[in-house]
Amino acid sequence: MAPKGNNMIPNAHFHKDWDKRVKCWFDQPGRKVRRRQARERKALRIAPRPIAGSLRPVVRCQTFKYNTKVRSGRGFTLEELKAAGISRRVAPTVGIAVDHRRRNRSSESLQANVQRLKEYKSKLIVFPRKLSKPKRGDSDEGELKVASQLAGPILPIRQVHSTIKARAITDEERKTSVFRSMRMARANARLIGVRAKRAREAAEADVLKKK
Repeated sequence: MAPKGNNMIPNAHFHKDWDKRVKCWFDQPGRKVRRRQARERKALRIAPRPIAGSLRPVVRCQTFKYNTKVRSGRGFTLEELKAAGISRRVAPTVGIAVDHRRRNRSSESLQANVQRLKEYKSKLIVFPRKLSKPKRGDSDEGELKVASQLAGPILPIRQVHSTIKARAITDEERKTSVFRSMRMARANARLIGVRAKRAREAAEADVLKKK
């Protein structure tokens, strides 16, 4: 059927060398084997250290949408290490990741990670550099004999889901407006500098009047 109307003449480019620009993935099975072999070689190389690597802290996900979930972070803060009684220089040598830039915004996260460090410390087996000359802090021979390489994640992080039971709304909650409270709190935080400046200027004006 012939095209109708005053349209552009069809000029489709169906004879380009498209096969030169196609990326195939025929080596995927071979890559899978190589990755597994590399993981096995790495496990032998770092033995008896855990395969998963260093211990990571528990942190909250970012943004309002995801902050109800927890995940593993980059490293423990200096405050967390100090509370757990671990030196910042010793921590990387015993498989603990350190992040000097992260800050603790709440006491709950601080206590959770301190407890995580203490649990790890209680299960840690430290091999001496020389078996004939063990130093203070190294594990004894009995623990060294039963030591084995950890294959799974180190102290796996579990999501905590708190369920709230349904209940009747109280009269006080009916009278309270959450929207209004949030707006007032946001306004107070925004105007704190302006109000402090006005109060300071008013105090200075009162002092000048008294003189």
